[in-house]
Amino acid sequence: MNERLNGKKILITGASSGIGQYLAIHAAQQGGVPILVARSTDRLAIISEKIKHTFGVTCYWYEADLSNDAEWKDVIDRICYDHGSVDALINNAGMAVFDLVADAKWQDIDRMLSINVKSLFRTTHQLLPHFLQQGKGHIVNIASQSGKMATPKSAVYSATKHAVLGFTNALRMEVEKKGIYVTSVNLGPVRTNFFQQADPSGNYEKAMDRIMLDPNRVAHKVINSLFTRQREINLPAWMDSGSKFYSLAPELMEKVMQRQFNKK
Repeated sequence: MNERLNGKKILITGASSGIGQYLAIHAAQQGGVPILVARSTDRLAIISEKIKHTFGVTCYWYEADLSNDAEWKDVIDRICYDHGSVDALINNAGMAVFDLVADAKWQDIDRMLSINVKSLFRTTHQLLPHFLQQGKGHIVNIASQSGKMATPKSAVYSATKHAVLGFTNALRMEVEKKGIYVTSVNLGPVRTNFFQQADPSGNYEKAMDRIMLDPNRVAHKVINSLFTRQREINLPAWMDSGSKFYSLAPELMEKVMQRQFNKK
């Protein structure tokens, strides 16, 4: 039991698998009340029942397609009506399709923008007044090391994560004196089903297999940071060091790391 989380309502998007499901489990394990959102109602029901059986915690869930802005707005309104207030928001939902810009399908680009950026903005914008009224809260945005260091075939995905980082950094400064914490989580490749859609060929996942992060450990670290002042969580550390060096010498890094950057 974590006193910081005890009884706190934690809204988690993209919660039906991968990092999202582990965020829910660790939140409940530490006394939090997960509110889960995803498209897969079967998966949400299973996770909710498992959490209730294991931890004795009621886990709420809502079906929503975050790429549909009108639908997602209505679901957020319903969550606020049902629960009165939310104590923390973890914007975890995200997707990618790795492709050269010239080869990309517009519907894939549009969906990445809708889920990775627009829905995150929507959720934050709609819940922020509740946090401000309470004078407390925590907003966690799951970004990516790609938001700091773009690579070929991920131009759009990297752009969406650049947007998330810019939004997160500005928002942090806007609310830091109002009792609200804002944290970005910048991850390298994580061992989830994310890559089944991002790269159906499996080539990138195979190339990155040795360095992939464990979603359970990532979720544990994120949940442990809730309601503490933490600007960023960067994993793995060596990749974060690489992104910092890239910001200082991008041309050199692109030349030296050309083979690595083209593994997608």
